[in-house]
Amino acid sequence: MQPAPDATGVDGPPSRRRRWAALAVLLLPVLLVSVDNTVLSFALPQISEALTPSGTQLLWIVDVYPLVLAALLVPMGSLADRFGRRRMLLLGSTGFAVVSALAAYAPSAEWLIAGRAAMGLFGAMLMPSTMSLIRNIFTDRSELRLAIAIWAAAFSGGAALGPIVGGFLLEHAWWGSVFLMSVPVLMLMLATAPFVVPESRDPRPGPFDIVSILLSVAAITPVVVGVKEVAKNGLTGLALAAFALGLAAGGAFVRRQLTRDVPMLDVRLFASPAFGGGVLVNLLSVVAITGFLYFVSQDLQLVVGLRPVEAGLALLPGLLATIVAGLLVVKVVARVAPGRIIAACMAFAAVGYGIVAVAGGAGTLWPVITAFVILSVGAGAAETVSNDLILSSAPAGRAGAASAISETAYELGAVLGTAILGGIMSAGYHRNIALPGGLTSAQQEAARETLGGATGVAAQLDPSRAQALLDSAHSAFAGSVVVTSWIGVGLMAAAVVVSLAILSRPQVAEIEDHVVDAELPDPYDALAELVAQSGLDDVPNRVGAPPRR
Repeated sequence: MQPAPDATGVDGPPSRRRRWAALAVLLLPVLLVSVDNTVLSFALPQISEALTPSGTQLLWIVDVYPLVLAALLVPMGSLADRFGRRRMLLLGSTGFAVVSALAAYAPSAEWLIAGRAAMGLFGAMLMPSTMSLIRNIFTDRSELRLAIAIWAAAFSGGAALGPIVGGFLLEHAWWGSVFLMSVPVLMLMLATAPFVVPESRDPRPGPFDIVSILLSVAAITPVVVGVKEVAKNGLTGLALAAFALGLAAGGAFVRRQLTRDVPMLDVRLFASPAFGGGVLVNLLSVVAITGFLYFVSQDLQLVVGLRPVEAGLALLPGLLATIVAGLLVVKVVARVAPGRIIAACMAFAAVGYGIVAVAGGAGTLWPVITAFVILSVGAGAAETVSNDLILSSAPAGRAGAASAISETAYELGAVLGTAILGGIMSAGYHRNIALPGGLTSAQQEAARETLGGATGVAAQLDPSRAQALLDSAHSAFAGSVVVTSWIGVGLMAAAVVVSLAILSRPQVAEIEDHVVDAELPDPYDALAELVAQSGLDDVPNRVGAPPRR
C-alpha cells in the first residue's frame, strides 16, 4: 500500500534507492519524446519516396508533433498538478504507444500528419509530468541539481540519438519502424513506474479553467503558423493575421492569469530574471540543435552519400559530447556565474554553425561532424544550467506549471528550428534549383520541393540529365545551408547577449548562491546511484568523488 500524500501533495518520502530508481524510469519517456523530435529527420528521404508529400506537407510531418506538444504542454502540466502527475504520465504513455504503432502504417502524408498530431497530444502528457515529479521527488538541492543535469543530458542526448536510432532502423526496415520503437520502451515504463515513481500533485489546485486552456493554445499555434509562413513566403497577409491573432490571445491569456486567485500558469514567474532568461535560453538552444539536424540529416545521406546507419553514427560524437557537457557543467556552475557559463555555451553553438557556413554548407563530412560536436557541447551545457535556474526560481507547489513552461520552450524551439531554419532552407532550395529539360510537370514539382524529391526524380532519368539535376539540386541545397547557418550564428549570438544582459544580474547570482550552499556531488555520482538502486551496491570500490575544496 502506497503511503498517503503529505502536505506538499507527494507520497511519503521515497528512500534514496527509490529516488534514483524513479529517475531511471522517468528518463525513458524523456528519451523517447526527445528522440521522436529528431528521429524522423533521417526517414524523410524514404517518406518522400513512399508517400510523395509536397514540401509543405514534409515540413508539417516534422513540425506538427512539436507544434501540438508545445501548444498543450501548459494545459497538461496544469492538469497533472490537479489529477496526479504519475497518473498523467501513465495515461500519456499508453496513448503515445498506441498512436505510434498506428502512425507506422500511415498510408498517406495526410494520415501521417494526423498521427504525428495525436502523438503530440499524448506526448504533452508525458513531459511536464517527468520534470515536476523529479522536482518533488528530489527535495535535497544537491541531489536535485544532479537529477536535473541527468534529465537535461537525456533530453539533449535523445535529440542526438534520434538520427543514430533512425539510421539503424532504416538500414534494416521500412520508414514506419522509427515509430514502432516507442512501443517496447513505453511498455517497460508502464510496467515499472507504478512501483518506483511516487504519485504527486498540487495540494491546492485552482479551479479547472477551460478558457485559459483555449487561450494558451490560441496564443501559441497562430504564432508558429505565422513563423512558418514568413519562412516560406515572406511577410504575407496570412502571416500578419496569424501573428495578430496569437498576440491578442496571448495578451488575453496573461490578463486572465493575473486576475485569477489561482492561475493556471503563474505568469509572474517571468518577473524573475532567472526564470525568464532561462526559458529564453532553452528555446534558442533547442532551435540550434533541431535546425541543424533538419538539414544535416539530408546532407549526410543525399549529398555525402552515407547509408542511414552510417549517417547516424557520424553524429555519435555529438551525442556523447551533449551528455558529457550536460553532466560536467554541474561542477562548473558552482564556481562561475550562470550567465557567463550560458553565454560561453551559446558562443560555442555559434561557432558550430559558423564552421558549416565557412565550409560551404553541404557535402563536407568532417566539418559537419566537428560542427555538431561543438554545437552539442554548447547546447547541452546551456540547457542544464538554464533548467536549474528555471526550477530554482519556482515554488515546489507549482512545479508542474513551471516545468511545463520549460518544456514549452523546448518544443517551441523544436518547431521554430524546423519552421524558421528549415523553412528558409527549403525556400532557398526551391528558388535556386535549375531543372533540366524534358521533365514532366509532376517530376518538376517533386524536384523543386525537396532534395529527396530531386534525388528520386534523378533515378528515373537518363544518366546525363540525372547528373545535371543532381548537380543543380546539390548546389541549391548547399547554398541554402550556408544562408541558414549564418542565420543560426546570428540566433546564437542573440542568445549570448541575452545571457550576459539578463542572466548576469545580481538576482540570478543570489539564486545560485542559495542553491549551491549544500555540498555539490560529482557528476560520476550518478553512476553510483544507478548501481545502488540496481542492487549492486555491495560491489567494492563504489564510484565516488573527493569532497569539493
